[in-house]
Amino acid sequence: MNRTTLSLIAGATALAAVTGFAALSAPDAPGTNASAGAAAQLPVERTSLLCPAPSMSDLAETSYTSFTPVTKGTEGGGKAELQAAPVESADGSGAGGDQGGKGDGKSAERKAEKPVLTPEEPGKPVTAESSGADTPALVGTADGRFAPGWTVQQTTEVAAGTGRGLQGVNCTAPDTSFWFPGASTASGRTDYVHLTNPDDSAAVADIELYGKDGALQSTVAEGITVKPHSSEPVLLSTLSDERQTDVTVHVNVRSGRVGAAVQALDDKLGGDWLAASADPSGSLVLPGIPKDATSVRLVAFTPGDDDADLKVRLASPSGLITPAGHETVHVKGGMTTAVDLGDVTRGEAGSLLLTPTDRSVPVVAALRVVRGKGDNQETAFIPAARPVGTRATSADNSAKGSTLSLTAPTEAATVEVTASAGSEGGAPVSKTYTIKAGTTQDIEPPVPSGLKGAYALTVEPRSGGPVYGARTLAATEDGVPGFTVQTLPDDRGTVAVPEADEDLSVLQK
Repeated sequence: MNRTTLSLIAGATALAAVTGFAALSAPDAPGTNASAGAAAQLPVERTSLLCPAPSMSDLAETSYTSFTPVTKGTEGGGKAELQAAPVESADGSGAGGDQGGKGDGKSAERKAEKPVLTPEEPGKPVTAESSGADTPALVGTADGRFAPGWTVQQTTEVAAGTGRGLQGVNCTAPDTSFWFPGASTASGRTDYVHLTNPDDSAAVADIELYGKDGALQSTVAEGITVKPHSSEPVLLSTLSDERQTDVTVHVNVRSGRVGAAVQALDDKLGGDWLAASADPSGSLVLPGIPKDATSVRLVAFTPGDDDADLKVRLASPSGLITPAGHETVHVKGGMTTAVDLGDVTRGEAGSLLLTPTDRSVPVVAALRVVRGKGDNQETAFIPAARPVGTRATSADNSAKGSTLSLTAPTEAATVEVTASAGSEGGAPVSKTYTIKAGTTQDIEPPVPSGLKGAYALTVEPRSGGPVYGARTLAATEDGVPGFTVQTLPDDRGTVAVPEADEDLSVLQK
């Protein structure tokens, strides 16, 4: 809608309300007499989500679960939908490259296809399913009452082969920078970084790889073009001749924006999606290590030239514990550091806390977690997470196999957890939990009464200090303990919008 009578200030306010990915709360310049009041938290009016192509396996079974929490202050109307994105091959032919597609050279063109998934109303999940290796990436948009907190979970079961097990990822908002510590270019690992462009113009991205000795040399990782409304998987081992077990991947977008996720597949240990770490910070929380983890590996990286010395602690159900032999970790500037922590949780719920021993240096980090033994092992990843904030949402849950892990690293907190209606029936249920300071608590989340289908969880802190969370899905098949872990950052359902008054004096200047 064109509104030529809006003032510049009101126009900026409207822009902030529809962004959905950042808060606008710039302070007044010194000495000014601004008329804008304190920022108000208003529901976002538009949200974009991007889901990577789920698998290259013909044995893959993928489900999508979409959910928008009911948010006060939203007006009627709006919609949400996920649509297929063409997959680009390395030569730009649209043939699908390593994804096994059957393009005709025109797949980058937008076509009016039926949405894969269309939610009917906030507060009730909706699901969709697909099979095989040809399932494309999805580009999603939501507006109006469907936009605040819109969350989509993609969950894939692979029965056999490389990466067999359970693979899950939250579809992500587009951005311009992503850090992925925990990837690999080693033999036995097949890791792809998936880049998906939601916009009408091409995006250009660089992929930087950092190993134990610093940046890995590459001549093909710069200037990767992702065509409009398309997705491109890039095999990491083709970007460098160096084979390293632990690699940090940085996706830096030169122009446009993309969604990015790393699919890490192991020949023997299954595989999962590696989501981006929280932004570089001096202190990090990695929540929700399963209590029966048999192996935990910490991978950390500092983007700058300065070294980082970090104190390592485990937030257990009884309090903070320093792992014996791993009291601190030294991370050299620009180099990836990996530390095997073994079965650090020892049968109890746990979250890893990293804090500076002295001077604070920004760091990114992730955990590779293994469950099972021998030939029946499975892998998942836990990146450093942002706090739950105002509200976090987990879209895909079932009556059995879901575990919610909450940690309060600095001070006690009270949290309300709400189970939504089921996708095929059931009534919402809420329950309140108290998390003691410095502890992690695994809870069996509430289940909707009369549940049919999948349901969503919302986590809302009510009092106390910051809370971090993760949700684990588990499904054992043929003795393999399949599992996947998704952290629970703030769902960004609201945005800070300054109150503004008309100031006609600007017309006199």
